[in-house]
Amino acid sequence: MRRGRGRCWIRRRGRQLSLKWRRGKFALGRNGRNRHNSPPVKTATLQMASERAATVAEAEVQTRRLARSHYENFSVVSLLLPRHLRQDFCNIYAFCRVADDLGDETGDRNLSLELLADFRRQTLECFDGRATTAVFVALSGTIRRRDLPPRPFLDLIDAFEQDQRVLRYSTFEEVLDYCRRSANPVGRLVLYLCGYRDEHRQNLSDQTCSALQLANFWQDVRRDILERDRIYLPRDSMDRFGVSESQIRDGRCDENFRRLMRFEVDRAAEMFGRGEALLPLLRPAVRAQISLFGKGGRLVLSSIRRQNYDTLSRRPALSRWQKGGLIASALAGMAGRVFTGKKEPGVAGGAA
Repeated sequence: MRRGRGRCWIRRRGRQLSLKWRRGKFALGRNGRNRHNSPPVKTATLQMASERAATVAEAEVQTRRLARSHYENFSVVSLLLPRHLRQDFCNIYAFCRVADDLGDETGDRNLSLELLADFRRQTLECFDGRATTAVFVALSGTIRRRDLPPRPFLDLIDAFEQDQRVLRYSTFEEVLDYCRRSANPVGRLVLYLCGYRDEHRQNLSDQTCSALQLANFWQDVRRDILERDRIYLPRDSMDRFGVSESQIRDGRCDENFRRLMRFEVDRAAEMFGRGEALLPLLRPAVRAQISLFGKGGRLVLSSIRRQNYDTLSRRPALSRWQKGGLIASALAGMAGRVFTGKKEPGVAGGAA
């Protein structure tokens, strides 16, 4: 990448994608022409996806800053974990955030596919020891320290690429297959960082992560169709309860839609319940923090229920009090372990 006056250039397969600074953000264009009809990509993620990092320390500062700028389960957990794990969590969060934004924030599906393909190339180069850009310079240390495999990272990129090509889902199984690549890799990476590599814990984590992804889908039903023309509600469920695509687009909530959402919310809640079996299998030093993933998702489902399953008129969201309560519950769990003087017991099955 090279810089011009107020403009960055990224070369892609013989063409140039221009990144022009405009009103505090970078806007994307091709062949030097700014695409004024496309929304700007978030500055921090764009820089980390394209700019070279001078040093590892500089790259890690960027990943920490990115993790602390968002309220999300992953970023909050990264700040509450034991100190020796925090930087690695920030590095992985940065990868996930950058990849997600490359898929969702360009306003151009073809451009997103192009940028994600380049991100995939950078991922493979990182595992070959050839990291250059900020996110991968920081991530390379985590990969080395924690002996991480490439598959979870590549699965995430694959899911974000799928978002550019697949806008509707016929069955719940198809949605779960998407969750297998869009959400489950995050939970597996969390377990790797905490020292767990066995399939049993990973499968339990998959239940929570898929449920969390579903909760986010049901929270954003209207926004997904209006902003990105996507519907994650499976077609067979919509047909079963008599809900049409035009009804969702128009924001018309009736009893049919409420029954559909109740059905989907209950399915996600059951998955959260199955995933809770993971928590007793984790060391106390990380248990309370990792429990935030499931607790946050359950609160989203509760918010949907409180609105009588109407996610079309208003997006259900967690209040500041609820978010603060989640953090307080994790801190209380951590403090309880400290004040009781409990030592960490061994866990059956062990951490590899």
